[in-house]
Amino acid sequence: MNSSNYLYDSVFGHTVDSKKSFLINKNGEMSYENFHQLVNKLANTLKFSGLKTGDRVAVQAEKSNVQIALYVATIKSGGVYLPLNTDYTVNELEYFINDSEASIVVIDSNNEDSIKKTIKDKSIKILTLNGNETGSLTSLSSKQDKVFDAVPRNSEDLAAILYTSGTTGRSKGAQLTHKNLLSNTKVLKDFWKFNENDVLLHMLPIYHTHGLFVACNLLAYVGGSMIFLPKFDTEQTLKWIKSANTMMGVPTFYTRLLNEDRFDKKSTEHMRLFISGSAPLLAETHVEFEKRTGKKIIERYGMTETNMNTSNPYDGPRIAGTVGLPLPGVELRISDNKGKEVNRGEIGIIELRGDNVFKGYWQMPEKTAESFREDGFFITGDMARIDENGYVIIVGRDKDLIITGGLNVYPKEVEDLIDEIDSVNESAVIAVPHSDFGEAVVSIVVRKKDSVNEQDIKDHLSERIAKFKQPKKIIFANNLPRNTMGKVQKSELRKKYQDLFNN
Repeated sequence: MNSSNYLYDSVFGHTVDSKKSFLINKNGEMSYENFHQLVNKLANTLKFSGLKTGDRVAVQAEKSNVQIALYVATIKSGGVYLPLNTDYTVNELEYFINDSEASIVVIDSNNEDSIKKTIKDKSIKILTLNGNETGSLTSLSSKQDKVFDAVPRNSEDLAAILYTSGTTGRSKGAQLTHKNLLSNTKVLKDFWKFNENDVLLHMLPIYHTHGLFVACNLLAYVGGSMIFLPKFDTEQTLKWIKSANTMMGVPTFYTRLLNEDRFDKKSTEHMRLFISGSAPLLAETHVEFEKRTGKKIIERYGMTETNMNTSNPYDGPRIAGTVGLPLPGVELRISDNKGKEVNRGEIGIIELRGDNVFKGYWQMPEKTAESFREDGFFITGDMARIDENGYVIIVGRDKDLIITGGLNVYPKEVEDLIDEIDSVNESAVIAVPHSDFGEAVVSIVVRKKDSVNEQDIKDHLSERIAKFKQPKKIIFANNLPRNTMGKVQKSELRKKYQDLFNN
């Protein structure tokens, strides 16, 4: 396929009923035909703005039809798409733009002046795109031709760079190729049984692999439709879910829906699939969801560098507390820190190999080399074990591992036990420096009501886990800090409580 655009031709360029709705929201419906005309106008705009094959297009903009069309236009015009979290500050943007050596930057009008002052390279083209789809990008595109021939790109060419959250050190840019994205889309189509009749309720951000590649690529590939909402809102979900038959979300979506009595079997009887990811789904949420709706959520496991790796099956047991089985074409093993595979049931680091695994970190050859074994397996840093049925159970990140008095404590084991308590909403277990033990186990607990106290939690744990695993201190909080995808930011908690045991 060297003479064609590998990803665009397969995912977006195939024949679909041109009059069929691709994107649906409060502004109406956008057909596949109108979407592709917009893509072509934007592709011509990028070329008019100086985009050369392989150039990076950095985009920080609110979710809209134009923004998703801009992603497709970047791929079609031979560029590399670089989506950026809308919460990033101008200082953070400066790093991403400079590090990626972006040639075009698309930004909200409110940040245009700040970015122009911050970016020293005046050859970078700055365009604007606002949440209401106004801005210089759309003004320029309105004057462009609605026909555009895709720029040839092959399977190993870069399609996107996604920066990791950078909890330690500077953020790394994960390089994703055309093959990485297409292979994952093909696998998920079959594994989750998506087809042209599917209507996905889409409320995820599209600067993240879940909302952008998993959702948008998949629905375009099968010729389905998306109810394309700006963000999660309970009332809007209850309104639009009537017109959908599938939904992708993070655990927070599901816990908030379960707080609504209107969310029940009747309101979900037409739904064929609920998918959860990007953060751990509590087993109790999984169980409560099934009890309320009669449907079992599919929990899966993915990451920026690989897209999707495992999933609970469509047909077959969906087991609460697990992320399911390795997807077809994904090799997964659990290894010790030297790369030696551990015995079934033992905890180790997830390592992955397959067409979905990224090319390496942008301009970081040392980090890339550190992240791969000699046989090509990617070291994820996620700690897990495989149960007797072959299902993967994530226990945390290797950097979250607590070593207290020379003994290893896996936070999730302690969290799961604390979360069993009826009056506990959720918990986070972290390591805090301690003069005697090196690190002490500390738990931050969010209560449903104040009836549970520190002693109650200690009593619950005392008969269930070894003493060295039990928290030296239990702290009650109103909430846990999370990023935009719902992941608890333990690095913030560690920083906040780092002096807890200093006298």
